[in-house]
Amino acid sequence: MSDTFDYVIVGAGSAGCVLAMRLSEAGHSVCVLEAGPKDRSPYIHVPAGYIKNLFNPNLIWDFKSEPSAATGNRALSLTQGRVLGGSGSINGMVYNRGQRADFDGWAGLGNPGWSYNEVLPYFKKAETRIGDGDDRYRGRSGPLTVTDPVRSSPLCDFFVEAAKSLGYPYVQDHNAEAQDGVGPWQFTIDSRGHTMRRMSAARAYLRPAVKTGRVDVRTDSPAIRVLFENRRAVGVRYRAGASGTPEREVRARREVIVSSGALNTPRLLQISGIGCADHLRSIGVDVELNLPGVGANLCDHYNLRVAAQVRDISTVNERGRGLPLLWEITKYFAGRPSILSMGPVPMRFFFRSDPSMPTPDLQVSFTPGSYREGLPGLLDHYPGMTLGGHKQRPESRGYVKARSTSIDIDPLIQPNYLATESDRKAMVAVVKMARAVLQARPFAPYYVNEIFPGNEIRTDQEILDFARQRGGTVYHHNGTARMGPDSDPYAVVDARLRVRGVEGLRVADASVMPAPISGPTNASVIMIGEKASDLILQDVAQPLRRGVEHPANRIGTTHAWEMTS
Repeated sequence: MSDTFDYVIVGAGSAGCVLAMRLSEAGHSVCVLEAGPKDRSPYIHVPAGYIKNLFNPNLIWDFKSEPSAATGNRALSLTQGRVLGGSGSINGMVYNRGQRADFDGWAGLGNPGWSYNEVLPYFKKAETRIGDGDDRYRGRSGPLTVTDPVRSSPLCDFFVEAAKSLGYPYVQDHNAEAQDGVGPWQFTIDSRGHTMRRMSAARAYLRPAVKTGRVDVRTDSPAIRVLFENRRAVGVRYRAGASGTPEREVRARREVIVSSGALNTPRLLQISGIGCADHLRSIGVDVELNLPGVGANLCDHYNLRVAAQVRDISTVNERGRGLPLLWEITKYFAGRPSILSMGPVPMRFFFRSDPSMPTPDLQVSFTPGSYREGLPGLLDHYPGMTLGGHKQRPESRGYVKARSTSIDIDPLIQPNYLATESDRKAMVAVVKMARAVLQARPFAPYYVNEIFPGNEIRTDQEILDFARQRGGTVYHHNGTARMGPDSDPYAVVDARLRVRGVEGLRVADASVMPAPISGPTNASVIMIGEKASDLILQDVAQPLRRGVEHPANRIGTTHAWEMTS
């Protein structure tokens, strides 16, 4: 087995799988290190299996947040995928690119090449859209299949009518011109076979890449640190198995690419000697480069659910247990519509907290089912429906800090949820809108009463207190190795995703997002992988003299991120 490759990719998540395929297509040899196992679990491939995946310790990094007053002093589970395909193998499969304004905002922060018009071709390149869509925005021949949801209940149609009754338009394709309004989510689910199956990046990109013969995938191989020689990344030290098993090294002729996710990527950089110098010294790490932005700028969507009991209509709650569940399983394997074919939230609604807002700033998602005490995993024993919502572009920022040089000790993670007044007001607005929708006329024949948070929670302060006690993450962590210009002392990578101050090292995952997007991160992470591949291949074809294009990156020049004292 060769231990020197053109590229070493740390993490077989959504971006890492894309990079493996595109670089191998171009004739390069690639080694992919994945901390978790192969994606063999059947629950990964059956769409409704996400409920099992999120709680399977063999497939996840079960990180915990630090308690804070804003979350009722609770430590929240901040799950990341630890399996081939990464979080794209365990998530709810929602495919949402975000808004045009999100990416124009990235470019406006000093990141040339990242405006909406410039990233749209990469979204299209990645996608095979099955169903209606404007081909100005949608792709038809990419590796990733994107389909419309299975509508498992008439309640989905009543949800649309309820939002329309409040004056909001129906929007079939939220990944096209605009998000405003109500309509179906889209999903990375492949409907082309006998049964519907999850389309993770491992399935869409990594498997074809391995078939080229130029990709070596090493599972159960967590990275321990990036190796440097003279301020250049030259390889990765990793552990070939569980704690106590031998350590090995793999070398990169060209580059090391870290694609480990927004919680693991900053930790790996830190224990490799790249981060805030004072913090690194405090945990016994020799400082390779003082880069204080590593681990800063953590952002996540803080979500809250509103659930109601219904009557005289079928919901997932009854169909998801006992004999009805056996019937749903039979239908699934017979290739017929089934609750096993659906994602968690078939429908969505984007709206503005204030009509003067230039774009929608809040969203809610609808499920024709409900969970005990508002938590996913356990269905209620009575028929129910749920709306869960959050602010699309939260202002609160937190951090990730390695606690130790050992990868067996979880990092310290503080998202600082609800740290700003704007974010707190948003939670109140989400609950009020969810209640308005659930109590609208189209639901009237079926609506019984609100179960969660309950009718006793009425005032703004009561709603906010409830949000603190019962809200949680939707696993959209991002921003911890943010992209930015030379003038930003907390920028970790430049617009070509190169880590500042060193050679041969890039980051390509949700960590590089300089600001959050208006939706789940997976679609945009796949886009980042596609664009990163092009940037790398451009640099191979026409090597850049970094001191010319980016004077601040010239080795030997002292900058804020290089000061070690």
